[in-house]
Amino acid sequence: MSKMTKEWLKIIIAAAFEVVWVIGLKHADDVLSWIVTIIAIVISFYALIAAGKYLPVGTVYAVFVGLGTAGTVLSEILFFDEPVDIVKLLLIGTLLIGVIGLKLVTSNEEKKQEVEG
Repeated sequence: MSKMTKEWLKIIIAAAFEVVWVIGLKHADDVLSWIVTIIAIVISFYALIAAGKYLPVGTVYAVFVGLGTAGTVLSEILFFDEPVDIVKLLLIGTLLIGVIGLKLVTSNEEKKQEVEG
């Protein structure tokens, strides 16, 4: 696995833990769920900061927020009976297309820098 792949994996992990802590902030109602929420915050931001050391910070943050937003909305629909709103799902799909585009463009820029450098 290449260095860049590992860094992108960190962003995906950070976004997954973002989903956990955002849901935790809304639904935590006992000590254990608050502890899990706090741990998820720490892991999420640690992975985000670690990836930001090697990838463009703006892209890292956009991908992190985009994946976290999509994951949170989908989790709320799947696990907490949030009503399904087609417009919301279409907008999240558009957001994910943008996130994937940012990732692809960033990968191409990194490859160009490796060749030129």
